[in-house]
Amino acid sequence: MNPGADRMQNNLAVKLDTVAVRYPLELNRPTSLKEYVIRQIKRDIQRQYLTALKGISLDISTGETFGVIGRNGAGKSTLLKVIARIIEPTTGRMQVWGKVVSLLGVGAGFHPELSGKENVFLYSAILGRSQAFTQAHYQEIVDFSEIEDFIASPIRTYSSGMIARLGFAVAMVERPDILLVDEVLGVGDEFFREKCRARFREFRDAGTTLIIVSHALGDIEEMCQRAVWLDEGNIRAVGEALEVVDAYRSQRQ
Repeated sequence: MNPGADRMQNNLAVKLDTVAVRYPLELNRPTSLKEYVIRQIKRDIQRQYLTALKGISLDISTGETFGVIGRNGAGKSTLLKVIARIIEPTTGRMQVWGKVVSLLGVGAGFHPELSGKENVFLYSAILGRSQAFTQAHYQEIVDFSEIEDFIASPIRTYSSGMIARLGFAVAMVERPDILLVDEVLGVGDEFFREKCRARFREFRDAGTTLIIVSHALGDIEEMCQRAVWLDEGNIRAVGEALEVVDAYRSQRQ
């Protein structure tokens, strides 16, 4: 069977089929390497497992803006990490069509001792871009971040908001096929957040699939066409964004 058949028939960007993710949790964690080796020899390592996703099945269409909501620990970030291929499903199958860029903790790839400029090239390389591409777009990145006066200073001297601005500017200089966003809309001041929203709208209008995790339900209602509500690793509801958000709000009251 043609592996692209599902996408050609349904115009899919992401397909998850009964995806589950389990994390091992060690009990009575060893305090040294020696103790760990002894316990391994004696088979005395006790583990429990945390199931973050429990058989999730979900289709997300190309060009769709899709929201993910739920309480802390519901499995939202794990879902994005599966789609980004940072985490492999324990069971089930996940398919993605197109280039993925992840905004999962903006600036997570930065080195604190390097300058802002050096980190622009480092983070861009982590995202799979060539040095020539980054050089060609360097000024655009700096202008968007609005931190040109500090670009030669080490990242360790930046505020969290400055780091977020620079990370966002690097990640968003190139339009991906699929963009994964985890709580990024909450960074920076209102003016910068509106710049972020404008860039999201620009990408959406050009055909990028946006998958957004946010506790800001107003952002989900404003930006997303559909949404999923996760609860303890399960899907509680999926459908039109306004309806899913209403159901979530009703449950919280």
